Amino acid sequence: MNIKYEDIKLANESILTTDIKGKEYAEVNQRVKAFRMVYPTGYIIPRMLSNENGVCVFEANVGYYDDNGDCVQLSKGTAYEKENSTFINKTSYIENCETSAVGRALGMAGFGIDTSIASAEEVTNAIENQNKKIEEEQIKKIRGLIPEDNFDAMLKYYKIDKIEDMLYEDACALIKRKSNANGKNSKH
Repeated sequence: MNIKYEDIKLANESILTTDIKGKEYAEVNQRVKAFRMVYPTGYIIPRMLSNENGVCVFEANVGYYDDNGDCVQLSKGTAYEKENSTFINKTSYIENCETSAVGRALGMAGFGIDTSIASAEEVTNAIENQNKKIEEEQIKKIRGLIPEDNFDAMLKYYKIDKIEDMLYEDACALIKRKSNANGKNSKH
């Protein structure tokens, strides 16, 4: 199979994109369509690496079969999703993780990357996580990790009036940092 850059470029030109905050992103289904234009008998193989405690990890391999019937791997992509971390992940975190891994593998193979390796789905998920509020379990952990006399300074640092206003991602980072500093193993 003799694929040229122009073949991938032409396939990428057919991709419809989604505008997210003024930047265009390719959706995974569009990347799959472009891949199939160039490699009609190519393969996309997602594989779950783990699914423990509501955290799922997938990898996806993308490639094609050469003229001798041998597998030629083009790229690999991985993804991580946490159950309940976004609205869609409340019911479909496994499926979302699989789709993200496929999108990243296709991006690494050159499909839908004119603006970004990240797919529209990944960017939307990241934006949802940025705006997600802290969970009750995180509040308890932070209260256990931050001494009472440092609590007001912590609120001031994060520019919030009360701990319930802290963002999920900030809470995750704070718990991880403080737990590592205190020599504790932490899950957020």
